[in-house]
This record gives sequence, structure tokens and C-alpha cells, in this order.
Amino acid sequence: MPYPEHMQSKAVFLDKDGTLIKDVPYNANPEKVLFETGVFEGLASLQELGYKLVIISNQPGIALGLFSQQQLDELIAYFYRIFEKNGLILSGFYYCPHLPGQAADQCKCRKPQPGLILQAAEALEIDLRQSWMIGDILNDVEAGNRAGCQTVLINNGNETEWMSGPFRTPGCLAKDFSEAADFIHSKIANTYVQG
Repeated sequence: MPYPEHMQSKAVFLDKDGTLIKDVPYNANPEKVLFETGVFEGLASLQELGYKLVIISNQPGIALGLFSQQQLDELIAYFYRIFEKNGLILSGFYYCPHLPGQAADQCKCRKPQPGLILQAAEALEIDLRQSWMIGDILNDVEAGNRAGCQTVLINNGNETEWMSGPFRTPGCLAKDFSEAADFIHSKIANTYVQG
């Protein structure tokens, strides 16, 4: 049963690899995690606006046998700790463990499908219309748009195919995470001015 709008929270859904941290393919080792410049400051500014922070990540390395569930669990625990260490609250870490190209009837959670965002929204009582998805490729944008969020694409060179589609246009192109956070701030400010 949907929660009344006034009882719902808003969130910023965050892609992990290439958005929050440097993209090291199939990495589950916390020692190899390097956060992008300005991420913690940007996250803090979004948290101050009342957004919950939620990671949404494809993790096919489990299905491919490149790391174990325990290793992934330890990596997720590391993210909760590093957020807390920086004065942030990580409200959730949702991931798809399935293989790329798995039949649609078997996997509805791998981005560009919106399943993980919808799951998080239900569990955390989030109003998707007030929420954002930030990612570094158009599959992130499509997942956010399909879920009913507003979207920001960090155009840092990780999107190389630029395949178009009805849900693949971001609300904003940003050069880095700081600019993505600034864009959300500006949209909120404009909403208050117009209101």
C-alpha cells in the first residue's frame, strides 16, 4: 500500500562505479576503492537538503565467479563505514548480482531496468517524483527515468555508446559529482522561487 505523499522521503540514488568511485572493473576489495574528487562534499550538501543517500549498483561479478558474496558483503559494510566516517548516512545499498544479458523475465533489477530503485523506494518510503538518480552511463539514466526520478549524467568519458531511447535523456549533463550536486541544488532553489 503506497504511503501518503506527505509521509514519504526523497532520495538521491547513486551509481557506484564511475560515479562515486573510480571504476575498477569487478572490484570487491575495499583497499582498491578510490572516491572521486568532491564526492563527500557533494553528498553532504545533498543530505543537508533532506535527501536520503542510496547506492544502486550492478554487481555481476558474483554470477561471473570473480568475487564471493562474502567479499561483496564486506565491501558494502565498508561503504556504510566510510559514509559514517564522513558524517553521512547511507540509507541503503541495493545491487543486482545477475549476468549481463540475462532474460528480462529472469532479471528486473539490472540497470537499465528500474527494479532496484523501485525496491528501495518501497522499503525506504521514498517519493520517486522528488528523487534523483546520478550515474555515469545512460543505463543509469534510463533506470532513473523509468522509475520516475529526475536524472543527472556525469559525463566523465565512461559512456561510450550513447545509444538513444525514450528513457535515455538525462535532465542534466555534469562534468563531475560536484557539478551534479550543484545542479540539484539549483533545481531546488528554482522550485522555491517559482513556488
